[in-house]
Formats: sequence, structure tokens, C-alpha cells
Amino acid sequence: MQSYDIAIIGGGMIGLTLAVSLSGHGFSIAVLDTSEPASEWQQCNEDSPEPALRVSAISLATEQVFRHCQVWDELVKTRVCSYTEMDVREQDSFAQIQFSHHQVQQPYLGHIIENDRIRAALWHKAQQCEDIALIAPCSVKTLQMGGNTNVIQLESEQLLTARLLVGADGAQSRVRQQAGFPAAFWDYEQKAIVATIKTELPHGQVARQVFTPTGPLAFLPLWNEYLCSIVWSQDTDTANELLVLDEAEFNQRLAVAFDLQLGVCELQSERQAFPLRMQYARQWISEGVAVIGDAAHTIHPLAGQGANLGILDAAALAETLISLKQENKDIGAVKHLRAFERWRKAEASQMVATMEAFKQLFAGSNPMLKLIRGVGMSLTNQLPVAKHLIIQRAMGINGELPEMAKL
Repeated sequence: MQSYDIAIIGGGMIGLTLAVSLSGHGFSIAVLDTSEPASEWQQCNEDSPEPALRVSAISLATEQVFRHCQVWDELVKTRVCSYTEMDVREQDSFAQIQFSHHQVQQPYLGHIIENDRIRAALWHKAQQCEDIALIAPCSVKTLQMGGNTNVIQLESEQLLTARLLVGADGAQSRVRQQAGFPAAFWDYEQKAIVATIKTELPHGQVARQVFTPTGPLAFLPLWNEYLCSIVWSQDTDTANELLVLDEAEFNQRLAVAFDLQLGVCELQSERQAFPLRMQYARQWISEGVAVIGDAAHTIHPLAGQGANLGILDAAALAETLISLKQENKDIGAVKHLRAFERWRKAEASQMVATMEAFKQLFAGSNPMLKLIRGVGMSLTNQLPVAKHLIIQRAMGINGELPEMAKL
């Protein structure tokens, strides 16, 4: 039996960020996952195979966390695109709002990075940390929670114990479910189609989003100026129809939905689709247990904030645990974790509400509502103070941030 202070179920971006953030502060840490990333990540370059389908828009706050984890410099050497502008508009409407890095006196607004590369960079860093045990691939057989110790039994029959068990194991979190944390959710009745697209015109480091009557379409710029990653959220029936179209028909539908902003679009990868639903855990902690990231909340991808929200959960929990360690307090006690729960639940609920409001605002094609949206967006586009507040929120540089996330 191996004993740890903290066991993290889930070795994705969120779980690894927590582990690396805690390293060097006197904890023994275990990270358990069903897989480990490819070891060849450092050799990724522009001549490598096609981009991964899942990418994230990394905010400045998340960048600061990755800098704190000492992975940022390696992460951005190749296969990364900083975006300097954002263009948001409604299809077949004059409604449009544009944001620029000049408005916030920053060199860029964020970066588009493949999820696989982020995970691999964090994993590589964790391998260098003597206080982190990476246990993968492995499968958890049983979890015994409660009291002063959590017991984890693997399918290999190996036993581990930990004072604090952290669920960073995704939307279908086993940790959350077994801990009995209640969750509210609703089905968006949409699917998000992701793919890599080659465009006729260069993207110019601009992140673009078009709201259509059946859901938003985002074009996220990649390191090649003629490649973008799309996230096309559509009502389920429409999404299913798009998935079975041949490439020529799909390209045509995509170009029309995008108002030919970047000219002719050509599919460069397979298409994958993911059902969309909002989920929000009403409880994040119990004695010796906590959940973060998608295990605690999932939101609509229309603003690309899901990964950033989870990374800040990890940073906030790390900050809380380090403080408790320094004060010689029990890291698993509910009374000591309550402030973390209140802090991050407030941030998550605000984001959930904002995403739902945006989705409802742009739903449908009622002419009167389109006119109202057009006038509202045009006015906002001409108000520097309002734009400044919006862009700061998108960049993650306002609100109650962990110290390691602050500029």
C-alpha cells in the first residue's frame, strides 16, 4: 500500500495543472489516469501530422498559471497561434462587435493551442517532479471515501491511500458520483462539430464567431495562417445532417454559414461531434474529497471558456492547499476547504449563467429580435468602457483570481 497526501483522479489538463502547481510545497502527490500522452510531443512541428481536433483558447490568466508551472516557454515553441483580435457577428445581420489587443494594452488576447499538447507538456513537467507519482495507464476498481483516509484500489489490485482525493475526471466524474454530490444539468439539445479547415484567405490571427439561428460557429486560428479549428454548435438534427454530408456539400454549407469571411473553406480532417449540456455540481467538497474542472461544471463552448475555468479551479485549489500546509492545517477538512468551494462555485455559476444568456439571446431568427441584437451590438461596439470590461472578462484578467493567475 502506498500513501499520499493528495491523489488526483484524472491526468488531463486540469488534474496535471493541480499536481504541478502543488509540487515543491511539501506534498506527496499521485495522479491516476487511464492513459498517458505520447512521448514524442517535443518533436511536434509544422511538418507534423494534421492538428488535433480539440483545441483551447488559452486566456492570459491561464497563461500565467502555465508560466507558474514552468511549462509555458516549452509549450509555445511550436504549433501555437496567438490571436490579437476577436470578431463576433450575427449571420445575415449588421450586428457585429470587434475586440483588439490594443484596447487592453496587451500584445495579444490569448492563444489557440491543441489540448493534446497542453496535456503532454504538463505531463512532461510532472515527470520531472520527485513529489509527483504518475500512475498510468491504470483503471480504478474501487474508491472508499470518508473518514481521515481515502482508499483507492486499482484493477491491478494495487492499493493507494490519500488524505485528499480530487476528482478531475471529467463530466461523467466517478468521484463526484460516488461522493454523492448533487448536480443540476440541462441538455442544450445541440452537438458541437469540430474539424480542421483550410481557408482561401489568411486568418490574420483573428478569432471569429458567427451566431446562426441554429447555433454559433467559431473559427479559431491555428499556427498555419490558412488553417483554422472550427467549433460549430448546432441543433442536434442539423448537426447530424452536417455530419453525413460529403466534403463538398459540407464545405459549401460552412462557407455560407460563415458568410465567406475567409473565402472558400476546405475540410482538412475528419469531423467529430460532441453532445452539449450544462452541468453544475451543487456540492464540490466533502470530508477528504473535492472536484474541479468538468467534474464540477460543464458549460456551452460558445465563448471557449471551459478549459480556462477548470485551470483556474486547479490554481485556486492549489493555492488553498498550500496555504493550509503552511498553517499546519488539515488539507482534507471540510471547514478548511469551504472557502475554496464558495469562491469557485461563484465564478462557475456566473459563467454558466452568462453562457446561457448568450445562447438564449442569439437563438432563433425573429426579425425584431435580430434588430434589437444588431442595435445592441453596434452600440456596445462604440462604447470603449463596455468593450474593455467584456474583453477583460474574456481574457480572464478580472474577477477573483488565484495569485498565480494574475498578470
